[in-house]
Amino acid sequence: MPNKWELKWMAWELTEKCNLSCVHCRSASEMDSSEGLFTLEKARKFMDEIETFASPVIVLSGGEPLMRKDVFDIAEYGNSKGFRMCLATNGVLVNDEICKDIIDSGIKIVALSLDGSTKEIHDNFRNQEGAFDGVMKAAEYFRKHGIRFIINSSFTKRNQDDIPNVYRLAKKIGATAWYMFQIVPTGRGEEIMKELISKEDYEEILNWHYEMEREEEDILVRPTCAPQYYRIWHERSKVEGKDSTRRNLCFSTGGGKGCIAAQKICLVTAMGDVYPCSYFPMSAGNVFEQSFQKIWEESKLFNDIRSFKDYEGKCGVCKYLNVCGGCRARAYAVSGSYMKEEPFCDYVPQNFKG
Repeated sequence: MPNKWELKWMAWELTEKCNLSCVHCRSASEMDSSEGLFTLEKARKFMDEIETFASPVIVLSGGEPLMRKDVFDIAEYGNSKGFRMCLATNGVLVNDEICKDIIDSGIKIVALSLDGSTKEIHDNFRNQEGAFDGVMKAAEYFRKHGIRFIINSSFTKRNQDDIPNVYRLAKKIGATAWYMFQIVPTGRGEEIMKELISKEDYEEILNWHYEMEREEEDILVRPTCAPQYYRIWHERSKVEGKDSTRRNLCFSTGGGKGCIAAQKICLVTAMGDVYPCSYFPMSAGNVFEQSFQKIWEESKLFNDIRSFKDYEGKCGVCKYLNVCGGCRARAYAVSGSYMKEEPFCDYVPQNFKG
């Protein structure tokens, strides 16, 4: 396998169950959703298999992973295998005991989701009164116990004006990093297609992020599921004559590259399906039916996505293809083809004749 396709980061959905019902949820999780197929024994065997060909960062997610009683057993086993184990939670279930378990199991960092700077905005986005207080409480517990955490924030038209406020709040509560997501319309998120931020507004937001990032020294910041940011980064850095190197953290492996779905990252669902990323609604195979390594190395879906020369539309002729790539999940959601151009990019290559 070419080294450039080495698996570096994997989101692992341990359960579909969740105590919230968020408007943008990829897996449309609820309290009565499936626990999934990974028993503790099967989870350990799966990590044994991963160890034979890769050593990725593994982010335990859901649903809400804290709804699994054995989540820390899984984390501890992964840690013993040398994996960098992380956790993604909505924060509502966090308490002193959970924090002790996080530390004892060897989890390196935790991701919290914060989608508004006020109760009204965040709770509306999360469809749950008290969700905002849960995040604030969890951040307080993490500070108390010295647990590093990052803030993931998702935005649509309903909360896009709050982006700078959420960024400032993430800094205020002590986050190590703040990652800004544009919603990809998959799962329950398909219902909010009409709420997606326009490509014109998104271009403006990404330029705001560039300017903010240039001045930011206290917290790592990164737009996520926004591969066109790397075109903006290279354009503006070159014009301004500034260093284009960027800091990194264990939750992000892209460095100076945009979409890395199926190239460096993937998602494994609670049912064992392997997706190119957390927002791509098409499986490349199932780990209970075939080798995970074979899926990663040989599946048609993954190798299609890796074939940049076959990208269509603007993406196919764009000089920034190798640093951006466009969002394959968003292309699929809007056009029905994951090889089409990124539909939320406002840039038109000079040689495009579409």
